[in-house]
Amino acid sequence: MTQLRSLGSAGPEVSALGLGLMSMSDFYGPADRAEGVATAHAAIEAGITLLDTGDFYGSGHNELLVREVLQSHDREQLTLSVKFGVLRDPAGGILGVDNRPEAVKNSLAQTLQRLGTDYVDVYRPARLDPAVPIEETIGAIKEMVEAGYVRHIGLSEIGAETLRRASAVHPIADLQIEYSLLSRSIEDEILPTARELGTAVTAYGVLARGLLSGRWNHQRATAKDDGRSSFPRFSGENLDRNLRLVAALGKVAEAKGVTTSQLAIGWAMAQGRDIVPVVGSRRRDQLAEALGALSLELTAEDVAEIERAVPAEEVAGTRFDAEGMAMLDSEKKSGAAGQAG
Repeated sequence: MTQLRSLGSAGPEVSALGLGLMSMSDFYGPADRAEGVATAHAAIEAGITLLDTGDFYGSGHNELLVREVLQSHDREQLTLSVKFGVLRDPAGGILGVDNRPEAVKNSLAQTLQRLGTDYVDVYRPARLDPAVPIEETIGAIKEMVEAGYVRHIGLSEIGAETLRRASAVHPIADLQIEYSLLSRSIEDEILPTARELGTAVTAYGVLARGLLSGRWNHQRATAKDDGRSSFPRFSGENLDRNLRLVAALGKVAEAKGVTTSQLAIGWAMAQGRDIVPVVGSRRRDQLAEALGALSLELTAEDVAEIERAVPAEEVAGTRFDAEGMAMLDSEKKSGAAGQAG
C-alpha cells in the first residue's frame, strides 16, 4: 500500500488506512490474541503505518499486544496513536475520566513502559474531562512534546469550540472521532472547524461497529460482554431500520463489484484527503477485505448514489447508550443525539 495522507498541517504522513486495535483486547467480546497479533503484523506488512490503541483497552492488555508486534518491525516507520484518561475498575467497568496534568504525565509514563518505546507519535485524551480545562490537559501534553516523549498532539470526540481552545495552546494533528455513513453529524460544525485549523480527522467506526459490514443480521445476537449490546442502533426497531439502509447500500456495492464494507470505507476516504479511516479489523480476512477499499475510485456521482441509499436523516438510534453519549463533548451542541449521532 503506497497511499499516504497527512495528519493535519503539522502532523506526520501516515498510510491512507489506519489499524485500530481496540477490539483485539476489549469491548466487543472475546478475541483471539494470536490472531490479533497476526493481523497487526499483516497490516504492517501490507503498508499500514498508523496503529491506534489506548491505555485503557483491556487495562493495558492492548498496549502489551502492540509491544509484541513492534518487536518485529522498524519502530521509526510506524505512527503510534495512543489515547489516555479513561478510568477503569478491575472488573472492566468505566469509572470516569481523569485528564489532570499530573494524570497525563503518569499515564504517559506507564504507556511508554508497556509499549517498550521512548516516545508516542500522537497522544490524545480519549474523552474531555469536564473537571479540567482543555488548556491544562493540552498544556501538559505540550510539555511532554517539548521533552521528547510525544511528537504530536491529538484529540478524540470533542466539539468545535473545544478544538479551537486546544489549538490555541498547541497545533492539533488530528481529531479522532466516529464518522461513517451512519454517523455524519461532524459535517455540520466539527469537520469545517478542523479543516480551518489544519487538523485531520482519523475516522473510527467507519463500519458503524459492524452494522455496515453487510454481515450483521437479526440472528446475530450481541454477547453479554460485547459493548454493542447496549447501543440503541443494534436493538429493536432501530436495528430494523438501520439494516434496511445497509441492504440498500449492499445493492449499490454489488452493482460496483465490491463488498458493502469496502464501499462504506471507500465513502469515508472519498470525503477528503484529510480523512484517515481507522479500521478495527481483528482478523486477517477482515483486514484483507478492508485493504480492498484502497483500490476504489469513487466519483462525485458515486458518492451521491451512496448517500441516497443511506440518508443521514434515516439512521435510527444513538451511537452509544445514554451514559456513553453524556461523555461526548462532540455531541453537546450537535443536535444530532436523537438520530444520526
